Amino acid sequence: MNNLRPSRPKRKDSRTEARPSNEGRASASSMKRNPQRKNAQPIGLPVRQAALQLLEAVLRQGLPLEQVIGRITQGLKQNADRALVHALAAAVLRWCHDLDDLIDSATAKPLAPDVKARMVLRMALAQKLVLKQPAHVAIATVLPLVDGGPRRLVHGVYGTLDRREGVALAEYPTLPDETAYRWEKAWGDPMLAAAERALAQQAPVDLTLKDPEQTALWQEKLGGESLFSGHIRLPEDHPPIAELPGYEEGAWWVQDISASLAARLLGKGDNRSILDLCAAPGGKTMQLASQGWQVTAVDIAAKRLTRLHDNLKRMGLTANVVTSDLADFKPKEEVDAILLDAPCSASGIFRRHPDVLYRVSSHIIADMAEQQKKLLDRASTWVKEGGKLVYAVCSLEPEEGEAVIRDFLASHPDYQIDSVEKSSLPEGLSPSPEGWLRILPENLAIKGGNDGFFIAYFTRYTKKEAK
Repeated sequence: MNNLRPSRPKRKDSRTEARPSNEGRASASSMKRNPQRKNAQPIGLPVRQAALQLLEAVLRQGLPLEQVIGRITQGLKQNADRALVHALAAAVLRWCHDLDDLIDSATAKPLAPDVKARMVLRMALAQKLVLKQPAHVAIATVLPLVDGGPRRLVHGVYGTLDRREGVALAEYPTLPDETAYRWEKAWGDPMLAAAERALAQQAPVDLTLKDPEQTALWQEKLGGESLFSGHIRLPEDHPPIAELPGYEEGAWWVQDISASLAARLLGKGDNRSILDLCAAPGGKTMQLASQGWQVTAVDIAAKRLTRLHDNLKRMGLTANVVTSDLADFKPKEEVDAILLDAPCSASGIFRRHPDVLYRVSSHIIADMAEQQKKLLDRASTWVKEGGKLVYAVCSLEPEEGEAVIRDFLASHPDYQIDSVEKSSLPEGLSPSPEGWLRILPENLAIKGGNDGFFIAYFTRYTKKEAK
C-alpha cells in the first residue's frame, strides 16, 4: 500500500477482538477431503468462497458490503454460515493494514495489493488472529481457494508466520492511509486514536424507546444502560433482537444514539407537518411519529421502504410513505418542518461497516457534498416561515458537514442556526460554538462509543426578520 502519511509506531499490546466460531473447533482431519468422495467439497469451503467474493467486491470493485452480501450468501442455507461470512470479511477489513504488514514481513518481495494470494492470506491470518480459530483450521479452510494457483506460496507464507514466535496483532487496528490522513488533518491525532480504538471492537446495540417516560422500566427489563431519556444500550451478551422483551409489542427499535438525536431534538410535533427526506429504513420516521408529528417519509428505495412499512406496523405508528427521487418530489404545500438525513459518504458508521474505510475517497466526498448542497437548497423552499429545517449526515468529513452549512447560510439569509442546548444531549456531547452538533468517535468512548455524525438545526424567517 502507498503511504500517504508518516507511519505511526506499532503498538505492542496483543489484545485482539475475538470472534469464536464452532466451526473453528473442528479437527484437522475433518478439513481434509474424504478419499471415498473425490468430488466432495472440503468443510467450510462455501463460506470461504463467499467471504472471498465479498472482499473482492469491496476492495476491488468499491461496492458496499451490505449491498452485495445478500446476493453472495444466498446459496448458504444456515444462518451461522452467513454470519461467519460477514464476521470473516469484517475481520479482514478491520485489520487489513496490519494483516498486510505481517504478510509483507514474510515475503522476499511484496505481493501486489490485489493478487488472490494476498487476499487468501489475509483471510487465513484473520481467522487465526482475530476470530481465534486453530492455526491448522485457518489455513486448511482457505487453501482450496488457490487450488491450481499459488497454493505453495500461500502455505509457505502462512507457515513462516505460524512458526514465528510472538506473531500477533496490535491492540487496535491501523486505519487505511487515506482515511487516516483525512481525519488527522480535520480533527487531530486524538480523534484518530479514538477511531482506531472504536474499530477494534463491535459497536454496541442502541435502542430508541417509543415512550421515553418508560426508560427506567425498559432499562430494568432489558438489563442495559441508559445514556439519557428514551435510550437503552444493550449488554454485549444480549439475546437475538427479535427475542428481547418489548420487540413484538413495539416498545422500541434499534438505532444508534448519534442517529437518534436529529429527530429527538425537534421535540413534540403536536400534529404539525414534517417531511422526513431520505427516510429509509425509518428510524427517524418512527421517532417523529412517536413524538406526535404528522410525517411524510420520502425515499427513492422502494425495497427499503418496505422495511419501513413493516417497522411502522410493529410499532403501531402511522406515516405517509412516498417512493420518490427528491429531484422529482415536491410537496403540495409548505410544511412546518423538514428533516433531511442526506445521502453521504457514511464514513461515520465505520465501526459497524468497516468497508466504508476502503470505499470512501476525497473524490466521492466532494461529489456527495455537492449533492447535499443541492438537496438542502431544494428542501429549504418547502418550509413555512417560522418552520424548522434539520440537516444531518452520518459522516466524519467536514466537507459534508460544516462546509455545507456555511455555504447554505451564506446563500440563504432567511435561515438562521438554532443552537443545540447542551442540556438536551447525553453527557459527553456538546454543541459547537457555532451551534451545530459534531459527533466524533471519542465523545462517548467511555460508554462504548458512538457513530460519527453532523447535525444542524435552522429556523426560517422572513428576510426582514433575519438578522
